Amino acid sequence: MNSMKLYIIFTFCLFSFLTKAQDLAVLKYSGGGDWYGNPTALPNLIAFCNKNINTKINSKPQTVEVGSPDIFQYPFIHMTGHGYVFFSEADAENLRNYLISGGFLHIDDNYGLKPYVTKELKKVFPDKELIELPANHSIFNSAFNFPDGLPKIHEHDGKRPQAFGIFQENRLVVLFTFESDLGDGWEDSVVHNDPEDIREKALKMGANIVKFAFEN
Repeated sequence: MNSMKLYIIFTFCLFSFLTKAQDLAVLKYSGGGDWYGNPTALPNLIAFCNKNINTKINSKPQTVEVGSPDIFQYPFIHMTGHGYVFFSEADAENLRNYLISGGFLHIDDNYGLKPYVTKELKKVFPDKELIELPANHSIFNSAFNFPDGLPKIHEHDGKRPQAFGIFQENRLVVLFTFESDLGDGWEDSVVHNDPEDIREKALKMGANIVKFAFEN
C-alpha cells in the first residue's frame, strides 16, 4: 500500500474516532457463519456500560462489513458466531489497516468459531500468533476486578475459559475470548435463563473490554 493511501486511512480513522468515538459495531463476515448471532447481546452491554462506567455509547450498535471503509468509524468492533468464517485478501488488508490505525476487535467464540477464526487471522497478521493473556493483564481489572481472569459463562466443552490476544507494537488490537461465551451472558435473561450472578459477571467483563479498548 502506498504512503498516500495510508495517510488517507490514518486521517479518516483519526477524524472518525474523534467524531464518533463511542459507537460500537458488529462485524459482518463472509463464509456462511452466523455473524448476526446473539442479537440482544451488544445492546445490553452498551446499556450496562452507559449506566456503570460512564460511557456515552449510542444505544443501537451498527453493522459493518470486514472489507468496508466504514470500519474506520468505530473504535470497537465485536465479532461472534458458531461456524465458518472467511476473509478475502481485501478483507484482511482492510482489517489489518483498521487495527494498526488504532482500532480494536473483540472476537467472542459462541461455540465452534476457533479453528476458522484462527486461520483467517493469519491472513490479517501472517507473522503474529494468538497469545494467551495472563490473569493479571489490565483488561481484567480496567473497571471490575477479575483476579482469576476470564469468567466462565457457558459450559461448551467444559474447558477453562481463555483470553487470547494479538499485539501490534505492544498494543492489544485483537481479543479472542474462548470457552467463556460472554455474548450469551449479555443477552436478554429469557434467552438462556442464566442466573443473574452469571449475567452480571459477563456484563462486567464486557465493560472491562470496552473500557480497555477505549483507553488503549
